[in-house]
Amino acid sequence: MLSKLAKLENLIGHKFRYIKILERAVTHRSWAFENKNGEPEEVIRQTENESLEFVGDSVLGLIIAEQLFLSNPTLGEGDLTLMKHHLVSTGTLARLGDHLKLGEYLRMGKGEEKTGGRKKQALLANTLEAIIGAVFFDGGYSAARVFVGRIFVDELRSATPRSSIDYKSLLQETLQSAKHPAPVYKVIKTDGPPHARVFSVEATWDGGKTFGEGNSIKAAEMDAAAAALRALNVHVEPPA
Repeated sequence: MLSKLAKLENLIGHKFRYIKILERAVTHRSWAFENKNGEPEEVIRQTENESLEFVGDSVLGLIIAEQLFLSNPTLGEGDLTLMKHHLVSTGTLARLGDHLKLGEYLRMGKGEEKTGGRKKQALLANTLEAIIGAVFFDGGYSAARVFVGRIFVDELRSATPRSSIDYKSLLQETLQSAKHPAPVYKVIKTDGPPHARVFSVEATWDGGKTFGEGNSIKAAEMDAAAAALRALNVHVEPPA
């Protein structure tokens, strides 16, 4: 395990004074409970990463808020909040965690592993938050700030209020608030050469249907969701 943790330290870019806290950050509760060796639950919980994840979530939120404030001095609270929510979302954290190959370093129980735990978005996102918490406790806020700034550099550079709107989630919430089931998305056409694909997607829900296009299925779904929101009289700008 020590050799794996040394490799992870290199990926993180932080040399831990207390390597045990990094080990805890990559230990899922399923592993802790499968290897409890008769220890009481309160002791077992000191070996898994949920509490570190809790701290890392708060540290990450503060760092992202600080960076957005400094980089966007003319934006108001609403736009900054929108961008922050996008940057600290499970989807963004899971993508960054996957880029760091955190799934390879996770300690998890056999049952969790059999169900594809190393690729689960929630586990990757939670582990990244736990590692941020571990860096914070080991090296302080400045060390956590350096780590977060490095792995979020592209996301922070490209973040805008418009690009941060999750139209699919907003559509689902709008429909659920009206007691309707979630929308269904279907790819109906793919055009263009392999390096320049254009996808056409149909979004359907109770009483409605819209279409969207994009250079990825996700972008086309977002476009269709934005069109659906406008059809439902929810004012949104088209996706960027």
